[in-house]
Amino acid sequence: MTVSTAASSVFGGGPSPLGRRLCALLSTERVVGDLRRYFGIGLPPGGVAFTGSRFEHLAGGGDRLEVADRITAEDLVAVQTLSVTVPASVALDILEGPLGVRLSGLLHAIPRDIDMVDADADIVADGSPADQAWHLLRDQPDVGWVIAGKLLARKRPRLLPVYDRVVRCAVGRPPSFWLALHAALREDDSAVHRQLLDLRRIARVPETVSALRVCDVVVWMGHRAEGHACPR
Repeated sequence: MTVSTAASSVFGGGPSPLGRRLCALLSTERVVGDLRRYFGIGLPPGGVAFTGSRFEHLAGGGDRLEVADRITAEDLVAVQTLSVTVPASVALDILEGPLGVRLSGLLHAIPRDIDMVDADADIVADGSPADQAWHLLRDQPDVGWVIAGKLLARKRPRLLPVYDRVVRCAVGRPPSFWLALHAALREDDSAVHRQLLDLRRIARVPETVSALRVCDVVVWMGHRAEGHACPR
């Protein structure tokens, strides 16, 4: 799908289906409590946050300057907090082999200091370095689209979202989730993005957690609470 086709199909003269769905999910009464529970904010003594609360913070984060353009062992552990594991053979190729070199070249071409809402659509479009990195990871043995997306979300948490089976079950399957989310975040003067920042502030989630990650947690926690059995 080209950028222009995606944009026209998403906007279509009104709020996009994804934008409407996200507005509904972000407006439920349980959202702030879900965020606080997930990140372990205000838990009683002995309370335990979700392991995923460490995804963006483990070892200082995957997008810190000194490691932003290579996937590290800490990144491979971080994705395990979201209930996936990179196969050992692929992990070794990432850390010590040509796969890691190819991914580093692509990561170098993906901005690290911009939010999806502020990025040009070209940055997340088909054929972009981000898209190439996703396909390269996805096509490795026993990796697939979920693990590929989570690894890239660890490396570019402000720009690339977590998108797994739970989120897909909750919000649907647009032809390009990245482009559909990009458009939804920019609709109505970036209303969804601003709502995500407001929720982060109200729940007292650290500002180091990106708006995209707030969105992922809200959608995942809400869908899980509704009793859906989609695997993470």
